[in-house]
Amino acid sequence: MADPNFYLTMASAALAGLAMLVFAGLSGWRGWLELKQRQIVTEHDVRSPQPPSATARIEIADLKERIRKLEAIAAGVDL
Repeated sequence: MADPNFYLTMASAALAGLAMLVFAGLSGWRGWLELKQRQIVTEHDVRSPQPPSATARIEIADLKERIRKLEAIAAGVDL
């Protein structure tokens, strides 16, 4: 047990293990920061939405008209 190579090998293995743990932690930290940055960007996009396009507004108006007609049919009203 008094062999200096044993202590040198154990110290090297411990240092290598510590380096792997530090690298894994740093990678996780960077990933977490990237996730938070994306959340902030998407939150900012949600707060300032773009107005719907003309095609989307026409489709929504068409759907509202269809709903109105179906409600009238369900109520028994002739159009």
